[in-house]
Amino acid sequence: MFEELERKISYTFRNKEILLRALTHRSFSHENPERNIRDNETLEFLGDSILGFIISELLFDKYSHQYTEGLMSKVKSYIISTEILSAKARELDLGKYLLLGRGEEKTGGRTKRSLLANTFEAVIAAIFLDGGLEQAKAFVHHFFLQTMEEVVEQDFHFNDFKSLLQERLQSIGEAPPDYGIILEEGPHHQKIFHVDIRIRNVAVACGTGTTKKEAEQDAARKAYDQLNLGELDYLLATRREN
Repeated sequence: MFEELERKISYTFRNKEILLRALTHRSFSHENPERNIRDNETLEFLGDSILGFIISELLFDKYSHQYTEGLMSKVKSYIISTEILSAKARELDLGKYLLLGRGEEKTGGRTKRSLLANTFEAVIAAIFLDGGLEQAKAFVHHFFLQTMEEVVEQDFHFNDFKSLLQERLQSIGEAPPDYGIILEEGPHHQKIFHVDIRIRNVAVACGTGTTKKEAEQDAARKAYDQLNLGELDYLLATRREN
């Protein structure tokens, strides 16, 4: 059993007991106390932290020049979500190797998303404990780097600067901004929209795009960047006084 899984993860354990523990659900430990096998719950805790660190480092190295902290946090949250982790576990057919109690077996534990995601994290921790950080990084990079690149290339739903800007304004006691089209140019099938964004009725940025939504997002991005750089602090403070 171990050899097959080790081939799939491209890592051979020196201490097989660590891998055994990573694959042991608490239901199995409770039902088989005589076997004295610890469950994987504390490994899940460690694996979650290790995975978060490695993904954060990857995002910083590759995208900190173009992504804000808020956007990188959203990407990270998606990549380490139960949905993605359980999908990675299914790629390995990880459910096949689990040690489950009878009750968990009967209720379909081998296919439960949360259980698979937790076990995947436990395996990451096991690799770290057995082989060190570089081995854990190699494993995570292998399974997540392409996913991360696909998410970034597709922009997914992380570049929602309108929502980010509104959340940022609310956090400092400001009302939501207003958007308005100031110019439409080009033929009907190739229109370019110009949109301004106003905070307290003062235009702070202008965005362009081939759709109104795209132009609004561009304007929101520019305003968001200005806020983060402190370039709107004086303006907002002045408007509050008035």
